[in-house]
Amino acid sequence: MNQVAALLGRSNRLGADPRNTNYAGGNTSAKDSATDPVTQQPVELLWVKGSGGDLGTLTEAGLAVLRLDRLRALAEVYPGVDREDEMVAAFDYCLHGKGGAAPSIDTAMHGLVDAAHVDHLHPDAGIAFATAEDGEELVRACFGDRVVWVPWRRPGFQLGLDIAEVKRANPQAIGVVLGGHGITAWGETSQECEANSLEIIQTAQRYLDQHGRAEPFGPVTHEPLPAKERRVRAAELAPVIRGLAATDHPQVGHFTDTEVVLDFLSRARHPELAALGTSCPDHFLRTKVRPMVLDLPPAAPLDEAIARLRELHDAYRADYRAYYERHAEPDSPPMRGADPAIVLVPGVGMFSFGKDKQTARVAGEFYLNAINVMRGAESVSRYAPIEEREKFRIEYWALEEAKLRRLPKPRPLATRVALVTGGGSGIGKAIARRLAAEGACVVVADRDGAAARMVAEGIGSADVAVPVTVDVTDAAAVAEAFRTAVLAFGGVDLVVNNAGLSISKSLAETTEADWDLQHDVMAKGSFLVSQQAAKVMRGQGMGGDLVYISSKNSVFAGPNNIAYGAAKADQAHQVRLLAAELGADGIRVNGVNPDGVVRGSGIFAGGWGAQRAAVYGVPEEELGAFYAQRTLLKREVLPEHVAAAVFALTGGELSLTTGLHVPVDAGVAAAFLR
Repeated sequence: MNQVAALLGRSNRLGADPRNTNYAGGNTSAKDSATDPVTQQPVELLWVKGSGGDLGTLTEAGLAVLRLDRLRALAEVYPGVDREDEMVAAFDYCLHGKGGAAPSIDTAMHGLVDAAHVDHLHPDAGIAFATAEDGEELVRACFGDRVVWVPWRRPGFQLGLDIAEVKRANPQAIGVVLGGHGITAWGETSQECEANSLEIIQTAQRYLDQHGRAEPFGPVTHEPLPAKERRVRAAELAPVIRGLAATDHPQVGHFTDTEVVLDFLSRARHPELAALGTSCPDHFLRTKVRPMVLDLPPAAPLDEAIARLRELHDAYRADYRAYYERHAEPDSPPMRGADPAIVLVPGVGMFSFGKDKQTARVAGEFYLNAINVMRGAESVSRYAPIEEREKFRIEYWALEEAKLRRLPKPRPLATRVALVTGGGSGIGKAIARRLAAEGACVVVADRDGAAARMVAEGIGSADVAVPVTVDVTDAAAVAEAFRTAVLAFGGVDLVVNNAGLSISKSLAETTEADWDLQHDVMAKGSFLVSQQAAKVMRGQGMGGDLVYISSKNSVFAGPNNIAYGAAKADQAHQVRLLAAELGADGIRVNGVNPDGVVRGSGIFAGGWGAQRAAVYGVPEEELGAFYAQRTLLKREVLPEHVAAAVFALTGGELSLTTGLHVPVDAGVAAAFLR
C-alpha cells in the first residue's frame, strides 16, 4: 500500500497549486500488486482518482480500485468509438473488492497506458498550447520529442487507447499534450511521474514567458472603477444579475474582481475572445459555452446598465436555445437552462453562478483559468478552442446527465441566502445554524463582530456562512451589511429581524434613554433592515421572506415592561403592514412570538433574566422552569424551538402564508392571537 500513500501525496501536492490543475480537475493513478483475498494469489491493481473528486483534498476513500487484467481485457471487447460510452458501465465489472469511489471517464487512460504512475492535469500553460491554432507545431518547438501532441478527442475509452499507443510508439516521451484539453504524463515511480508533470507545466510556462507578446488582449480601452466605487456598483448590480441568471433555476452567486479579470475586461479584444467561449471540458461544463458580457463602459449610469443587462440576457437565452437546437439529437437530454453561468461587467468584475456557493465560486475560478489560457494561446498563436459541436456533445453527454441525476436531492433551503440579525448568540445563533443545516447560505449579522465570526466559523466555510458586524440602528451600517451579503452570495432571499435587547422597568423608572434604545434597536432597526431587504429582493425579482422575531409581549401586557413591550408591538405591526405592501413582489412577511427563552439567550444573560426573576420573585437560575410551569404545555422554550418556527415559515410548506404570527411560547393563553 506504499504506492497508494505515494499516490495520495503526489495528488495533494499537484492539486494544491492552481498552476497545475483546476479544482476537481484531472486525475492521478498508480499500479501495484496486492494479494487477492479469495485466491491468495498476487493480483495487479489500479488505484485512480474517482469521479468528482479533487486532487488537492484527495483521500484513499476517493480512489477507485480496479483489477488491471479485467480492465485491459476490455480492449478486446471494445465496440468502437461510436459506442465507447458503454465502456464506463463495464468499469464496474473490473472493480476490486468494494471498489472504492465510482470510476471516472478517464479510467481507461490510466489503465491502458503502460506506466506504473499516470497524471492527467489541466494546467493553464498546458491548455494554452492545447488550444493554440498551431498547437502541434508549438509543442514540437517547445518540447522536441519529449512531449507528443494528441489531436482533440472527447474523453473516453478511445482516448485511452490513443494515448497508450502514443506511449508505445514514443518510448522517449514523458507525456502528451491533448488538443483542446490538457496534459497527461507518466513515470515508473510516483516521484518520476510528478517530476514529469511539473516539467511539462513549467517548460510550457517558460516558453510562453519567453516567446509570448506582451499585450495579447490588445490595448487598454478603459480603466476599472476605483476599488470603493467598484464595490458599490457590484453590489447594486449583483441582485439584478442574480435574478436574470436564475430565470430557469434558482442560483447562488459569487463576485470576483481580481486583477486578472479586471485587466481582461479593460482590453480591446475581450468581447471577441469571450465570444469564442472556453475549451477544456472541465471549463465549459462549469462556465457554459460562453459568458454574457455587458457592452457598456464602466461609468455608464446604473439604470442604463441594468436595462442593457436585461436586453443582453434576452439575447443570451435566445442564442443558447439556438445553440441547443443546432446540435441536439433525438436522444439528447432536455435543455438544462438557458441562463448564463458567467456574467462579465467591464470595470467592475465577474459574477458567477451555481447551485450552491462552492459551485458558483468554482465556476468563477474556471473562467479565471480560461482567461489565462486565452492569454497564453494568443501570446504565441491564436486562441482556437474546440468547435461548438464538440462542446455540445460534452455538455449534453449522456454520461454527464447520468452524473447529474445521481446527485442527492437538494435540501429545502438550497440556493437561498439568509441574513440573520443578532445572529451572534441565543435565538439568532440557533436560527443561523438551522437555516444553514437546511441548505441556506447564511450571513451572520451582529453588533459583536467576534461573536458573529465564531457562529459563522462554527457553521462552516465562507461557502456556507459569512459574518458581518452591524449596528442595526445605523442606516449606513445596515446598507453596508447588505452589500457584504450580495457580494458574498449574489443576493438575499430570507431575512430574519432578530436583533434585540430588553430592559425591565416600570413606567416611572423607564427613562427616555431606555425607551429610545429599545425602539432604536427593535422598531427602527427592523425597519432599516426590512427596507434594505426589500430593495435587494425587488432587484432580484425572485420574491423572498422577511421574518420578525417579535414576542409574546407584543400582545400580552406583562408587568414592568413598557418600553420592551411597546417596541415588540411595533415590530408585530410592521409584519402586517409589510405583508400588505410587499405581497405584490412575492415577498412574504411573517412573525414568530417566543416567550421565556432563557437558556442560551443573550438577552436574558445580559441582565433581563435577573430583572424578570426579581419581578416574579424567583431565583434567576429557576426562571426558565418558572416560565415553563405557567404554560399550557409545561415545557421550557429553547432557541432551537424558535429556529424551527422560522424554518417552518420559510421552508416551502407554507408558501402561501403571509402576515402570520406564530406563537412559540409552550402555550400562554393570555397571548392567544384573536
